[in-house]
Amino acid sequence: MRDFALHRPGSLSAATAAFAGTDGEAAYLAGGHTLIPAMKSRLRMPDALVDLTGLGLSGISRDGDRLWIGATTLHADVATGATAIPGLACLAAGIGDAQVRNRGTLGGSIANNDPAADYPAAALALAAVIETDRGSFGADDFFQGMFTTALAESEIITRVGFAIPQQSSYAKFRHPASRYAMVGVYVARHAAQGSNTWRVAVTGAGTGVFRWTDAEAALNAGSDTAGLVLAADDLNSDIHASAEYRAHLCGVMMKQALATLA
Repeated sequence: MRDFALHRPGSLSAATAAFAGTDGEAAYLAGGHTLIPAMKSRLRMPDALVDLTGLGLSGISRDGDRLWIGATTLHADVATGATAIPGLACLAAGIGDAQVRNRGTLGGSIANNDPAADYPAAALALAAVIETDRGSFGADDFFQGMFTTALAESEIITRVGFAIPQQSSYAKFRHPASRYAMVGVYVARHAAQGSNTWRVAVTGAGTGVFRWTDAEAALNAGSDTAGLVLAADDLNSDIHASAEYRAHLCGVMMKQALATLA
């Protein structure tokens, strides 16, 4: 790891100014669980880090039919504080280990958009709104592929609003070492919204989080999903699992998630 400047701004405007004023590459620092290892291995070599943890962007509150969670809220706090959405609280409680949960942040995970991260699946299934210092995005428009989002250069996530469902649950098959999801499926049943009553999101299986629309259609129609098979054509295949195995796991994880709803 080479030398870098560290900025600890006290406001959003100061944070974006520090980012823009860097002569070279700048990066925002939240929990740092992806950025710091990348810097240690010299995959990332920013000239400056802008620490976001002093901006007052943490906390959990309910406003009508949405649960709003600040971007720098720790996983551990989501696990204990997101009581309005038990499925989301359980998801947060299963991220990494205790050290990760007491340092990692919601906003950092969503902004990084790792294809095997847990929160993006919750954001899609719970029709989340991602607010930033410049505007807001619906979850369906925010996640755009592997490590890619709709965020512009230097844009900062400030909070995320999850639609409170009637029921929701998340099940994942963990990688035994990293505890990332080899496959994770979040299912949510919302109040009557036409064809969007059920939302099903899959993480870990492909190059980014996505909605399983065939599963949503089957659930909305009241059909049996036991024999539903996800096409393996666009799924990941690596030393840990083939695309066909990941497709099979999607069905198994959805079955487990639906079982917990009862």
